[in-house]
Parts: sequence; structure tokens; C-alpha cells
Amino acid sequence: MTEQAFLVLTALADESRHGYGVVQEVERLSEGRVQLRIGTLYGVLDRLSADELVTLDREEAHQGRLRRYYRLTDRGARALEAEAVRLAEHARYATERLRARHAGGTA
Repeated sequence: MTEQAFLVLTALADESRHGYGVVQEVERLSEGRVQLRIGTLYGVLDRLSADELVTLDREEAHQGRLRRYYRLTDRGARALEAEAVRLAEHARYATERLRARHAGGTA
């Protein structure tokens, strides 16, 4: 799973959001490190939708424009959880090895 897909799924984990809301939440979650362009976002959403990880929740008119809200599916929640566990395990392995390196006096 790409970092962008992981962050989009995470942004949708607690509530449905429209495209710009997802962009803002990804930026917040990544502390500004990941800034999705709208075109990139919709490419990610299309792939996640094709994999049935997200789905269109609803459409609302806002200031004369149609906003599409997306939500995480149950399958998407399971995929996000599995990826979060995988990443946490990798982070733990790296941390353990770095501790061992520092304990051994290697600089």
C-alpha cells in the first residue's frame, strides 16, 4: 500500500469526507509532509474504490458545486488495520536494531 493510499484511508477512518476535506486531513496527519494535489487524490480514490476499500457516501451541492463524500468500507478498515500493524512491526524492528547498534557502541 502506498503512503498516499494509507493516509487517505486514515483520513476516512473516522468520518466521511469530500475531496478537499481529505486533502486537508492528509496534510494534517502528515504534519504537512504530504500535500496531495486534487488530481492525485482522485487517482488514489479511484484505485481505492476499485479495490472496494472506499465508496461514495453521498453527494451534496455546496455553493453551486457538487461535493462527493467518500467513506471507508469494512474491507478498507481491515486493510488499513493490517497495514498499520505491518508498519508498526517494521518500526519496532528498526528501533530494536538501532538500540542494539547504540548499545554496542557503533556510531
